[in-house]
Amino acid sequence: MDPIRSLKELVDRVRGQRTMTLAVAAGEDPHTIEATHRGAKEGLVKVVLVGNKASIEKVAKEHGVDVGVFEIIHEEDPVEAGRIARDMVRKGEAQILMKGLIPTDRYMKLILDKENGLLPPGRILSHIAVMETPKYPKLLFVADVAVIPLPDLRQKIAMLNYCIEVAHLFGIECPKAAIIAATEQVSDKMPATLDAAIIAKMAQRGQIKGAIVDGPLALDVAISKEACEIKKLKSEVGGDADILIFPNIETGNVFFKSITKIAGGELAAMVTGAMAPCVLTSRADTEESKFYSIALAALVAGGKE
Repeated sequence: MDPIRSLKELVDRVRGQRTMTLAVAAGEDPHTIEATHRGAKEGLVKVVLVGNKASIEKVAKEHGVDVGVFEIIHEEDPVEAGRIARDMVRKGEAQILMKGLIPTDRYMKLILDKENGLLPPGRILSHIAVMETPKYPKLLFVADVAVIPLPDLRQKIAMLNYCIEVAHLFGIECPKAAIIAATEQVSDKMPATLDAAIIAKMAQRGQIKGAIVDGPLALDVAISKEACEIKKLKSEVGGDADILIFPNIETGNVFFKSITKIAGGELAAMVTGAMAPCVLTSRADTEESKFYSIALAALVAGGKE
């Protein structure tokens, strides 16, 4: 099967698999209603909106959305709505969880709850964004821009492995991964370069499989062959990265928003590491981004079967 090379191709691929059920926590958000409606109409997912039924119907009417494509479970309290949606995933009644109007911190607490959450023992929760921009010839798999503030070595390895797994689902057999730092030089004064060098060596020794990994790499050499030539850097990854692992949430988040708000890029994003993919997008993300995020989560949920 050919690799998925764009977010549109992602949608086309998901249409060909078994339809997954998506449970939305506090589903009164207009962009979420529009995105899930589109996902249902295009055959990507079956949608269950858990939230205030009257509010959902009002928002849907204002935006010309047919609520007939949804199953609606009435619950006025957003946190309780989140709990119901999460428990649907735990019981196998839904394969994808999505954040609606529930506050992000409460949404994450429901996922991380030690007794009733969705995180298996020993697993690390992370966030993956799949980004498409007219300035780069292929999709970029990026972590972590939303969940782990300052990842340690173990967390960076988990972030990388999750990105590799998702890239494989996109049909990329051996993705090229860049462990990002401010420089290609390893320095004990810059901890990010030390972690990057360790991860690159682990991949070289076969401790990380399924990808070609190099680091530390500055962002310019990771995505620009011209920068590699100017800096005289020889790297199998340089100028051709599929995966970018950022050293902290600030650098990842700034990159993520720069691509979408300045460079005309589009994205799909989800939380991974849990027993099911969990859609977590920014309030400022477009309906299009949320739709693509649903498609991404559906692809990953299908890959878990």
